[in-house]
Amino acid sequence: MSQFPLPYNSNDLSGRVALVTGASSGLGERFARVLAAQGAKVVVAARRLDRLEALAADIVAAGGQAMAVRMDATDADSLIAAVAAAEERFGTVDILVNNAGMPDAQRAHKMSIELIDQVLGVNLRGPWILACEVARRLIAAGKPGRIVNISSVAHLEYFGGGAALYATTKTAVARMTEALAMEWSPYQINVNAIAPGMFTSEMTDGMFERMGGNPAPHLPRARVCEPAQLDTTLLYLVSPASECVTGAVIRVDDGQSSTVRLRK
Repeated sequence: MSQFPLPYNSNDLSGRVALVTGASSGLGERFARVLAAQGAKVVVAARRLDRLEALAADIVAAGGQAMAVRMDATDADSLIAAVAAAEERFGTVDILVNNAGMPDAQRAHKMSIELIDQVLGVNLRGPWILACEVARRLIAAGKPGRIVNISSVAHLEYFGGGAALYATTKTAVARMTEALAMEWSPYQINVNAIAPGMFTSEMTDGMFERMGGNPAPHLPRARVCEPAQLDTTLLYLVSPASECVTGAVIRVDDGQSSTVRLRK
């Protein structure tokens, strides 16, 4: 008899502690609600504390456990303090969702040094520092863990529309995922990434506005996906069933990256 149930796909996260960054809206908010609904104690982190507190209150009202932590993704001390606060309240963080990110929406040669530093800080330096801080504490505690970085399909292709640095940082996040997965594999810390295409969020709402409206008719399936359609990918990467998966970058783009755009 196999030691694994049939099917081996439990999403029970009872006893787990999750830190979700960029949780004040969009994908991060959804990720936090989903993890809490499966039993994880969730720490939501971002700059907008009022939104985080409202989200944490919603989760608690629904029977979950959550706390809000104000965090500046460009401030290393703030990042480390967020992990410490999560551990003090709930115990060692064993799920990290590195979701915080920002677009640049400018041509590379027109970007100010300040904006360059901010995009690099939020999209790459911040996730790196958080991943290392969470891993350091897991290794010290002798516990396994799951880190899920949010990359983008922009790391696979860029058509010159004015987001070169964003695409560059998301490629770096994908490579960071692969490299850290190998380094921390002996410690049973799995590091994976999701590379979403266009999903509805505050970030894409602004992009739609700049493009003159919702671009869905121009996409292969003539639609823009909802954050809920990433639930199963996230849960797979943090659940026991993906124990042997590390260093993977999973593209979830509804065919948006396809060069074949013919429709009947």
